[in-house]
Amino acid sequence: MKLNLLASAAIAAALLTSPVMADDDNDGAVTGAAGGAVTGAVVGGPVGAAVGGVVGAIAGTALDPPPRRVVTYVEQQPIPSDTIVVEDVVEVGKPLPKTVVLTPIPEDPTYAYAVVNKQRVIVDPSTYTVVQVLN
Repeated sequence: MKLNLLASAAIAAALLTSPVMADDDNDGAVTGAAGGAVTGAVVGGPVGAAVGGVVGAIAGTALDPPPRRVVTYVEQQPIPSDTIVVEDVVEVGKPLPKTVVLTPIPEDPTYAYAVVNKQRVIVDPSTYTVVQVLN
C-alpha cells in the first residue's frame, strides 16, 4: 500500500512540475529526475525515490542537446584541412579520446567542438562526452 502511494505521489509530482519547468533549458533533467524518482520508489521505497531522482536528473542533463545557437555556431565553422580520425564509433553519450583537441565555443563555454572522422561533434569539454553529432 505504501509503495503504491509513494509511486503515485512521485508520478503526480512529475506531472505537476514538468509543465512549469518546460521553458527551462533543463527539460532533460526534469524528465530524468521524475522518471528516476518513480523507478526508485518502485524498487527501493522512499530512499530509492531520492536516489533515483538524483541519478535520473544527472542522466537527463547529460543527454540534453545543446542550444540552437551552439549548433549554428559549429555548423558555420570551416572544416580544418587536417582531419582527426579515431577508431571508436563517435556517438552521443560516449567520450572522445583525450588526445582530440577541442575548440571552445565563445558564446557558451559549457560546450566545445571538434571535427572527428569527418563529422562535426559538439562535446562537453569537462568530460569529453559527445553531446551531439552533426552531419
